[in-house]
Amino acid sequence: MKKALLPTFAALGILALVAAFVFVYVTAKNADTETASTTTSGSSELASAVASDSNYVDNVGSDAVTIVEFLDFECGACGQFYPYVEAMREVYDGDINYVVRYFPLPSHLNSMDAAIAAEAAAQQGEFEAMYHRLFETQGDWAGGTPPQTDVFRALAEEIGLDMDAYDAAVAEPATQARVEADFDAGVELGVNSTPTFFVDDEYIETSRLENLPEAVDAAVKG
Repeated sequence: MKKALLPTFAALGILALVAAFVFVYVTAKNADTETASTTTSGSSELASAVASDSNYVDNVGSDAVTIVEFLDFECGACGQFYPYVEAMREVYDGDINYVVRYFPLPSHLNSMDAAIAAEAAAQQGEFEAMYHRLFETQGDWAGGTPPQTDVFRALAEEIGLDMDAYDAAVAEPATQARVEADFDAGVELGVNSTPTFFVDDEYIETSRLENLPEAVDAAVKG
């Protein structure tokens, strides 16, 4: 039997994050790109929140409820949500797919390099390991003077990546293009802040921290 999710979070002290949670709005990607809307529509009619090449940290099959998180590894709110997400993944282990998509905010100067490092790890089947290390060490590199690529490379060594392959992937323009494709997909879906969540392609408003687990619980029981 599944544990009650909200009491689990309360026991972890995660509900205290509500006061700290703020949205960080997207600025223009460059001078020629229209700024994303400041109202997240989450219009699932435009596109699915999941792409064919999306990175899964939980994948139990196409019939399961699918949660998608658009995140920025340098975003403080994403870092605060990280233990909350991990608690939710534990509670719903075996019942959900959990998908992570890149949404590096231009205002976070190390976020693109962090996403590229994660995607380079994904190419070796180690996305989840890098996902964890980036959030576990966020306080060490976030806000630091860019580039923080040596820090990310050290994390790649820690998780046992083939470093020649990692370096080649980081240098390959297609790796950054893969990150940018997630960003562009997010903008099409109405994403303008991180973290942003979808449950079975439905945008979930997280003004209340309980909104996400309530939506997941309803979908799982559906």
